[in-house]
Amino acid sequence: MRHSKLAVLALATTAAIGLPAAQVSAQPLPLPFDTGSLGSGSDGPGIPTEDTLPALTVTPVLDGLDHPWDAVQAPDGAVLTGQRSGGFFVRRADGSTGPVTADLSDLYAQSETGLMGIALASNFAQTRTVYTCQGFQGGGITDIRIQSWTVDAGWTTLTRGAAILTGIPVNEGRHGGCRILTAADGTLFVGTGDTAQPTVSQDPNSLGGKTLHINTDGTPAAGNPDPASPVYTLGHRNAQGLAQQPGTGRIYAVDQGTTRDDEVNLLVAGGNYGYKPDRIPGIYDESVPMTDPSRVPGALAAAWSSGSTTLATGSAAFVTGSGWGPWDGALVMGGLKTKQLVFLRLAADGQSATAQTFGLQNQYGRLRSVTPTADGSLLVTTDNGSADQVLRVTPQA
Repeated sequence: MRHSKLAVLALATTAAIGLPAAQVSAQPLPLPFDTGSLGSGSDGPGIPTEDTLPALTVTPVLDGLDHPWDAVQAPDGAVLTGQRSGGFFVRRADGSTGPVTADLSDLYAQSETGLMGIALASNFAQTRTVYTCQGFQGGGITDIRIQSWTVDAGWTTLTRGAAILTGIPVNEGRHGGCRILTAADGTLFVGTGDTAQPTVSQDPNSLGGKTLHINTDGTPAAGNPDPASPVYTLGHRNAQGLAQQPGTGRIYAVDQGTTRDDEVNLLVAGGNYGYKPDRIPGIYDESVPMTDPSRVPGALAAAWSSGSTTLATGSAAFVTGSGWGPWDGALVMGGLKTKQLVFLRLAADGQSATAQTFGLQNQYGRLRSVTPTADGSLLVTTDNGSADQVLRVTPQA
C-alpha cells in the first residue's frame, strides 16, 4: 500500500510523540500541515572548542544530599542549599554544617517539581531575606510560587514570609523547573517551565514557559511589555538557567531542548523565543523546533544552541576573575546529561558564542546548578539522587 508523503509524516510524528499508530486515522493531522518546521538548526553548535580552561580545584562544601537544586552564598560566607524533595542545609562561615529549620509542610514535590531555585535579596545584609521558587499544595490549590523567608543570624531557622508571586502552573511536576535571578537593580527575574502542555508557552495569560520580571513585592517590574503582567518574555520550554552579564546588564536564559537544541537566549522585553508545541491539536508535540520562526513569526534566534544532541543544560552563571584566564567573563552552564560544565565565550554584541570549552567531565555525575561567588569561585550542585554534594570550584591561577 502506498502512502502519501503527508501520511508518512503523520505516522512519524505520531511515533515521535508516543501515540499508537492506530490512532493516526482516528486523529488526522489538520490541513494544511506545516511540514517545513519539523526540524531546524545545524548538527552541532558550530563553534570552536578550546583546550584552554585552567585546572580546577574542587572542594566539597556540603554532602549527603538528595537532588540539591540550587545553592547561594551569603555575604557572611554561609552557603545555603535546598533539596528538591524538601529540606534546607547550610555550611556556616565557621565550617559548621547542618539543617536549617523551615516550614515546608505545603511543599508540592513531584517529578521535576519541588524546592527549586533559591536567591538572596539584594539587600540581604540588612533584611536577611531569602527567596525560593517551589511547588505548593494547600487549600485546594496546586501551583509553583515565589516564597520569601527571613533567616536568623545563626543560620538555624528560616521563617516564612509572604508568597510574593503565585499561580505559576504545574501539571504532575513535569517541566516545573523554576530559577530565580536577583538582578543588579534588586528586581527578580524568574524562569518557568511550560508544564508539558501544548499551549502554555505561547499563552500570554499563563506564567508557564516564560521569563517573569517582578519587584520584590511580586508586582510587575518596570519595563515589562504589559505593565500589569509579570511576563517579560515567552515561548520557552523549560528555562532553568538565568544569568546577568557583568558590565552589560544583559540577561540570558538557558532553555532545555527536546531531543535537540538546548538554547542560550539573550532576553529582550517582549521577545518570543519560538517554542510552540501545539501543532497537533490537544497534543504536546515535542518534535517541533525549539525556535520555530515559520509558526511563530518574529521568533528570536538563540545566541547558542547545542545542535542535534542535547546536553540537558540546567543552570547558567558568568565567571569572573583573572584566575579563569581566557575564560574570564564566560557563561558557564551545568550539564546534567553530559555530566560536565560547559563554558561559552560570547561575542561582543552578546548575540552569539565564539568558543567553548568543558570542565569536570564525568567526575561528579550530573551537574545542575552553577552559582558565582564574590571571590570568583563557583558553587556547583550535583544531581544524582544519592550522596549529592555542593562543590566549590576554583580555577588554579
